Amino acid sequence: MAKMLKQADHKVVAASSRADRPTSFNLADIPMPTGREEDWRFTPLERIKMLLTETLEGSSPTVEVEGQVLNSGKRLNLGASSYIEIATDSDIHGKIGAPGDRASVVEWNNHQEIVNLVIADQFPEALRIKIIGENPTPAAQHICIDVKPQAKALLILEHSGDAQLNQGVEINVESGAELEIVSIQQWERSAVHAANHRMNVEKDAKLKHIVVTLGGDLVRICPDIDLDKPGGEVEMLGVYFTDTDQHQEHRLFVNHIAENCRSDVHYKGALQGTQAHAVWIGDVLIGKQAFNTDSYEQNRNLVLNPGAKADSVPNLEIENGEIAGAGHASATGRFDDEQLFYLLSRGIPEDTARKMVVHGFFAELIRQIGINEIEERLLQVIDARLEQGSGAL
Repeated sequence: MAKMLKQADHKVVAASSRADRPTSFNLADIPMPTGREEDWRFTPLERIKMLLTETLEGSSPTVEVEGQVLNSGKRLNLGASSYIEIATDSDIHGKIGAPGDRASVVEWNNHQEIVNLVIADQFPEALRIKIIGENPTPAAQHICIDVKPQAKALLILEHSGDAQLNQGVEINVESGAELEIVSIQQWERSAVHAANHRMNVEKDAKLKHIVVTLGGDLVRICPDIDLDKPGGEVEMLGVYFTDTDQHQEHRLFVNHIAENCRSDVHYKGALQGTQAHAVWIGDVLIGKQAFNTDSYEQNRNLVLNPGAKADSVPNLEIENGEIAGAGHASATGRFDDEQLFYLLSRGIPEDTARKMVVHGFFAELIRQIGINEIEERLLQVIDARLEQGSGAL
């Protein structure tokens, strides 16, 4: 494959403790994990190993935009100067960092085509891309999202159906542009999904990156972002509801390289059911030249019943003494029986009271997302899950 040859010699070992792991486009540089590595110690490898082999032979999921199925070689115009297509290359392909774990390097070496989205306009309405899984054979998919200077858009990326998907997403937000992207994982319960979102925010650009994980058997999302131009801003929000036997894992890396940049990370998750397992790892690196950085990250987990487990690890590294602010927080707590008792004592039925407590837990973050249709979908799914699992609470 041409892209493999083009990138085969690219190998970077970053000079910091967080970034000590190698990044490479070459499969041989990032071998199959054993489970003892920091990147994989929480992941049940038996359930994801089919996406870590050298060859993925399945077909990519169907891509649907505005009710139209996108086919190879077809370009769909969006607005005056924007478009989406299934292509063999993109201006940003392979340029937004290199893969940093086994899943992402396998994806790089197996995808044959690219979902190439170029945003060069300011869109008043949301753009929607549906990724529809119809084939459970392990497959690779690559998406490139190039936001041109001064462009502005809300992009909703929806995943549904059944798939075993190893996905790479490259996002470049150019100078003065604004992108809000929502990645929704609402797979069927048998699906397995590994994704690496590699992102770059240029001078005075803004990115709001939102992850909503609700379905699947195993979902592992790894967003990596570089802030290497002054004035870049990123807000990263996440909501997940982990049910019986589900494994949902979110691993973030925010790399502050340039000065005067800002990052804010806020993830919340609820867990219910036996063997429900949620993992959140938040790594923030403030580099030697990243002066006047303002950064904060937090994760909150609500465990609704015994048998569910949450692992939450925030990490913050600071390599210079001239920052505006930096901090992190993490908390995991059980369902508050006192709150429930208070509501019951006011005559509120138990099932309604439980929903009110969980809604209250998510309320602040849902307001930060600020998209009505996402809020409605989230609350509908959460209510349905609580009703299904009420006997176990």
